[in-house]
Amino acid sequence: MKLLLIIGTGGFIGTVSRYLTTVIVHKYCATSFPLGTFVINVLGCFLIGVFYGLSERGSIMSAEWRMFLTVGFCGGFTTFSTFANDNLALLHDSKFLYFALYTGLSVMLGLFATYFGNMLTKCV
Repeated sequence: MKLLLIIGTGGFIGTVSRYLTTVIVHKYCATSFPLGTFVINVLGCFLIGVFYGLSERGSIMSAEWRMFLTVGFCGGFTTFSTFANDNLALLHDSKFLYFALYTGLSVMLGLFATYFGNMLTKCV
């Protein structure tokens, strides 16, 4: 039960952070490209790379903190369902270039951000 509360709290904070980040991105960058979700997902990939990298270092992070930050916070912060819905909307609106850029860049930069976040922890 304790672990569920830890993960749930992290998920709550991640979800609220996702909403606020989207509001801020859309306030300063009005575009039909789904920039808010893009930024959130790439940033979330970077953070999960950092968190798992830190957890691999042994005594830096407890198992509860790892679950709070990765499953809870990052799970609540990032969103695959919105990514999929954004892609369908781009296809529906015949914005094929945005669709290709959004999908390709999300996957490639997401993988790179996770790798970079993880490697960054090896340098510290």
